[in-house]
Amino acid sequence: MAAIGVHFGYTCACAAIFKDGRAEVVANDAGDRVTPAVVGYRDTEKIVGIAAKQGRIRNAANTIVKVKQPTWTGCHDEIIGFCVQVVNRQEKPYYEITAGDHPEYVAPEDVAKLIFHKMKETAQSALGSDVTEAVITVPFEFAHAQKRALREAAEAAGFHVLRLIHEPAAALLAYNIGQDCSSGKRYADSAADELLLLHVLVYKLGGTSLSVTVLQVNGGVFRVLNTHTDHSTGGESFTQALAQHLNAEFKRTYKYDVSTNVRAMLKLMNGADMAKHSLSSLESANCFVDSLHDGIDFECNVSRARFELLCSSLFNKSIQPIRPLLEAAGLSTADINKVVLCGGSARIPRLQQMIREMFPDVELLSSSPPDEVIAVGAALEAGLLVGKDSLAPEEDSITVDVSATDILVKEVDESGAEAFTILFPSGTPLPARRHHVLSAQGGLSSLCLEIYQRFVTEQPEKLAKIVLRDLQPGTENHNIDTVVTMKRDGSVHVSCVEQSCGRPEVVTIAAAS
Repeated sequence: MAAIGVHFGYTCACAAIFKDGRAEVVANDAGDRVTPAVVGYRDTEKIVGIAAKQGRIRNAANTIVKVKQPTWTGCHDEIIGFCVQVVNRQEKPYYEITAGDHPEYVAPEDVAKLIFHKMKETAQSALGSDVTEAVITVPFEFAHAQKRALREAAEAAGFHVLRLIHEPAAALLAYNIGQDCSSGKRYADSAADELLLLHVLVYKLGGTSLSVTVLQVNGGVFRVLNTHTDHSTGGESFTQALAQHLNAEFKRTYKYDVSTNVRAMLKLMNGADMAKHSLSSLESANCFVDSLHDGIDFECNVSRARFELLCSSLFNKSIQPIRPLLEAAGLSTADINKVVLCGGSARIPRLQQMIREMFPDVELLSSSPPDEVIAVGAALEAGLLVGKDSLAPEEDSITVDVSATDILVKEVDESGAEAFTILFPSGTPLPARRHHVLSAQGGLSSLCLEIYQRFVTEQPEKLAKIVLRDLQPGTENHNIDTVVTMKRDGSVHVSCVEQSCGRPEVVTIAAAS
């Protein structure tokens, strides 16, 4: 049976098909295996993919990029003031499209639907049939509501979504990691030592984000030990550095700075992006921009060595999170058995070299193109699910649901200062339960308990507040028994009981993570 796997990234989308027992990425109608996640609106039509990206220079105000940003509010473009406007309507963000006679307001979910529809057409064209069964990948840090919105967009495009899986899990499936040990088989490393456990680092450098995840694989079960996501580092950071260099070369030759001309800079970004891709396989690349300024055509040759020098600080920033991530998980580089590369920017040779130097004795898996590997894993999972009736139980794989955020409780310490206590660290396998005793001064007649969540390095966000009233003041401290349960869907159930009176207070927070 045939099925489809879709990886919908921040800047690109990729579709793979499962057919005749194997998964492969398919090309779109332009012949490209990866499609820009860009949608352009014109008077009478909507354009998705490379045509929309190329037409953005003349139609920037009606061209939507990066629709899958974690927060769909505001402009996330690299050239401020040169993107579609985002407005707030009924407390929800909408894109304001002015291509027609009257403004049109488009929800982010509707834009995502168009991209999913493009992926469905691409896959069905390769299959030659109307197959709709699909597995969709989601970033590990996506909250439950974001996952639901992505699923609904895919279903609105005509997909029958069999399952959502995390991108790191899809990457492991693409390389068949964990699929040979689900019935108790053992791994063997290069030294022929049998291993019951594997520690795998999944390194993903996409267009707008860096994500590093370390997983433990045991008996076909993937457990996330720790993860780090940085939305300030991505492939576009390297493109911008190269575009600034091209601008400096143009200024040196023609005595004019185009950095304040948004259209010229967008042309340079497009040229720099193509040159960057070429430098992953060639020692030099020629960048040509037609009519960059005042009718002047600009041409510049960039060597790989020059590109690496321009981006040296970005390379260091891109690998900096790895060691702290491992240390927080109680691991070192010597404990990692495999490293999987994902994301288009993981193709860059210098970056691969730096990762190899960090893990000299570890297998670096990059035989599958990094910008395609997640879609391949999704297609393999889809193939397992559509053929599930014919599978033996031990042939299936399991992905453990985990908390995508830190769940914290705020309390007052002995000095009277507010302090946060982490109940569920990011990556905690779900469902999970924690017991916490909150102490407070005995003279108080009421107490307030606050539950927070925290994404990566952001400030904690309040989820709920519980107030215990009519407490009996006394000389001894109040001890509040707090039981917090987090379910697989990310919802949090909090129960508080003051030990002396025994009266409970309960609150349920839907889809906290």
